[in-house]
Amino acid sequence: MKKISVQCQGIRLAYGSNEVLKDVNLDIQPGEFFALLGPSGSGKSTLLRLIAGFNQHQHGRLLIDGVDVTGTAPWERNIGMVFQSYALWPHMNVWDNVAFGLVERRVPRAELTRKVQAALELVGLERYAKRRPSQLSGGQQQRVALARTIVIEPKVLLLDEPLSNLDKSLRVQMRQELLALQRRLGITTIFVTHDQEEAMTTADRMAVLDKGVVQQVGTPPELFDFPGNSFVAGFVGTMNQLQGSVHSHDGQSLLLDVDGLGRVEVPASERAAVGGRAVLSFRPHALQIDAQAVASDARFFWMDGVVESSEFMGEATRYQVRVGSQSVAVDQPHFAGLAKYAAGSTVGVRLERSQARLLPV
Repeated sequence: MKKISVQCQGIRLAYGSNEVLKDVNLDIQPGEFFALLGPSGSGKSTLLRLIAGFNQHQHGRLLIDGVDVTGTAPWERNIGMVFQSYALWPHMNVWDNVAFGLVERRVPRAELTRKVQAALELVGLERYAKRRPSQLSGGQQQRVALARTIVIEPKVLLLDEPLSNLDKSLRVQMRQELLALQRRLGITTIFVTHDQEEAMTTADRMAVLDKGVVQQVGTPPELFDFPGNSFVAGFVGTMNQLQGSVHSHDGQSLLLDVDGLGRVEVPASERAAVGGRAVLSFRPHALQIDAQAVASDARFFWMDGVVESSEFMGEATRYQVRVGSQSVAVDQPHFAGLAKYAAGSTVGVRLERSQARLLPV
């Protein structure tokens, strides 16, 4: 199967005065598993449906394998889409559901039989060919929807939150199966989700959208470790964000007057100007909590704090610690027998300076 690229060039889409997509530029590589991540209303599903041909942009170009398909009807694009609801025919059995697209294309019977059998084997449902959708579990119904889509050998596979109707343990299993299937087929896949964990565990790269604007594109580690702005920092994982003002900047490091906390030295950032506002950001797991603060290592800076609350999360306990006039989340790995800090405890919180990020307000 040939691997296909997808490119969005300056795409804008509006419903009246409501601009849903604003100058979207994406370059999705052939064979890539690409995720569109964002909150409800961010425009990610609208963009996916636009690629499928169900929505039409007013400005820009959409290229599939280098060919502009703007204005091309959905059925002429040869793009497969798995919907959130699966959209299976309830009166048809599994075989007929999978064969439906081939029947519509008037594929010869022998070829149809061969392709349907191969698709069912690919998703592990050959033994369920005579069952109706109502006789299947949620995960099995999703496999039917996938088989029905891949049997027509689409150029691109679009997945619109296909795991949202499944329970948590099944979602983990199915996302692993989805990725394994995509790797076997080598088909360019675009996956819409609002679940950061799904995006980070499956995508080669992902784009974070908010209010119709692409905020950042990159690999999951790039977006997690080096978010481009406060929105991405807060949406991709959990991020502490302390407001402050830049006091001085020498090119190597800068001093930030953190509101209600004091002066902190952090690595220099091109985004910060002396006298300007900035956000000091760091992940909860990058912090270490201790009852005895010893500021003896220049790699770290310490913050004196008071424990406000805690949540036991299994692998870790998440503390909310008041530092100055602001609060930070601190994740402490959990081990059996490890003593817990009570609310009101005075503690020291240590952060390695290299883990701090300075973001624009």
